[in-house]
Amino acid sequence: MSHSSKTILHAEGITKTIDTGTHRVEILRGIDMAIPEGQFAAIMGASGSGKSTLLGLIAGLDSPTTGRVVIDGIDITGLDEDALAVVRGRKIGFVFQSYQLIPTLTAEENVLLPHELAGGGVAAGLARARDLLASVGLEDRLDHYPVQLSGGEQQRVALARAFMGKPPILMADEPTGNLDSVNGAHVLELLISLNEREGTTLILVTHDPMLASRAGRIITLSDGKIVSDEMQTAMADTALGDRRA
Repeated sequence: MSHSSKTILHAEGITKTIDTGTHRVEILRGIDMAIPEGQFAAIMGASGSGKSTLLGLIAGLDSPTTGRVVIDGIDITGLDEDALAVVRGRKIGFVFQSYQLIPTLTAEENVLLPHELAGGGVAAGLARARDLLASVGLEDRLDHYPVQLSGGEQQRVALARAFMGKPPILMADEPTGNLDSVNGAHVLELLISLNEREGTTLILVTHDPMLASRAGRIITLSDGKIVSDEMQTAMADTALGDRRA
C-alpha cells in the first residue's frame, strides 16, 4: 500500500508530568513524532514506558503538560472538551484492550452507535454496520448482547465499531491483550485486513513483538522517551504479499 507524504498526526515536544503531592513523576519526556497518512505504526515499550499515556494524548483523550498535538491539520492542544469530542468523532477510531462495548446494546447497535452519535442516516448506517460485522465474521451475531459473545467476538464487534465512522486514523491499545493466542492472531488479521480495505492510518500500542512485527514502523519508548524509531518496509511488504496471495 503506497503511503502519501501528508503527515496526518504530529506530536511536538510532548511531555506529561503528574504531581503526586510529594513528588513529580515524568511519564513522557519530550516526544516528537510524525505519522504519515496510511502508515501502520506500532508503539512498543515495557510496562510503565509511557506508551498508553502517549496514545491517550495523541488521541485527545488527555492533555500534555507541554507540547502540542496536530491531528489532520487541527491543533488539538488547548481545545475545550466539546471541540475535542468533535475532532475525535470525525478523525479517530479507537480499539481498547477491554472492548468497551455497551452491555445493554446488541452487537449491531454497538457498531451503529458512532454513526448515530454523528447524526447519520439510519438506512446507510445499518447497511455499513452489517457489512462491517460480516467482514469480521459476525453476520450471525447481530442481535447478540456482549454477555452472549466470547472475548474474541466482543473484540471483533469493537473493531467493526471503530471503523464505522470511516475515521482517517485508527488507534488500538493492546487490542489482543485480553485474548488467547489463537483469538489474538485472528483479531490482528482482521484489524490489518479491515485497515487495508478502509485505507486508514493505524497506530497500535503493544508489548507483543509478534503484533509489532506486522507494522511498517516500530517506535520504541523507554522511560518516557523514544529510544528507537525504525521502518520495517521489507517485513511489511512480505506480510502484504502473503495476505494477497
